Amino acid sequence: MSSGMIDVHAHLLPGFYVEQATAAGHTHPDGMGSWPAWSVETHLDLMDRNDIATAMLSMSSPGVHFGDDKAARLLARQVNEYTAELTRDHPDRFGSFASLPLPDVDGALEEIRFAFDELGADGVALLTHTQGVYLGDRRLEPVFAELDRRQAVVFLHPTSPVCWEQSALGRPRPMIEYIFDTARTVTDLLMAGVLTRHPNLRVIVPHCGGALPVLADRIGEFMRLFLPTQKPPVPDGVQQLRGLYYDIAGTAFPRQVPALLQLVDPDRVLFGSDYCWTPPPLADAHIAAIGAAESPVQGTTWRSLTTANAERLFPGRVR
Repeated sequence: MSSGMIDVHAHLLPGFYVEQATAAGHTHPDGMGSWPAWSVETHLDLMDRNDIATAMLSMSSPGVHFGDDKAARLLARQVNEYTAELTRDHPDRFGSFASLPLPDVDGALEEIRFAFDELGADGVALLTHTQGVYLGDRRLEPVFAELDRRQAVVFLHPTSPVCWEQSALGRPRPMIEYIFDTARTVTDLLMAGVLTRHPNLRVIVPHCGGALPVLADRIGEFMRLFLPTQKPPVPDGVQQLRGLYYDIAGTAFPRQVPALLQLVDPDRVLFGSDYCWTPPPLADAHIAAIGAAESPVQGTTWRSLTTANAERLFPGRVR
């Protein structure tokens, strides 16, 4: 086992991406005041300070698709090549979740091939929706079929919901809109049968599952009521949710993690810092709270527990 934690929820923010996103109208991304500062050096400083061995880098919201398929393909490729270069330069410190130019399915399939076969990506990052296409949409079936064939790790990340102009009430969308959009898209995956059709997907749900732990039984009940009987029987909604992985990025303690552990076993829980969108002092405080909390498994700490879980998910990252 490696000495430091594996951070499955960590974001890069290169200057070329900020320039293109800003030009596309994202001057206050997801209702936040401004783009955070990020550099390789400051990221490594945060990792060293908090005993994080490896950070699995991904692009956060608003993703790479700003309305034009061709531009999204080019930006996804630029982001993925840049991230791959970081992992080559710092092989012990960084891994990568590739960005895909969804909802452009053909472009996404080509980028999956390139990211895994040419760049050696550790998985893919999918936003809860792109251009209003949520993850249970039938148009995305070829993408999930290919990811299932590759037994890929699929890291989900929330973005502003399609109705944010009304629902957010003028407040920053990451506060609660992210939490509910996470629940919305995972429920869509369940209701659409994506997870049962593609059982080899290894899905990471962020932020302690968002609202899912407290909604799981309700979702399962509605699935029994409104989905036709399937033969052969498939796992019910709660069982499917228990088969996913969950990171504990954000304000996980004192309330969110206990709720999550009412849904899943401790071996499904992973560490996440949410840096650089979580400012360094707050990221430090969140990590300190993880260190101070009692582990649910005797003889472990939250650090050792989440690290062991991540090492099983990413055996190639064990040093």
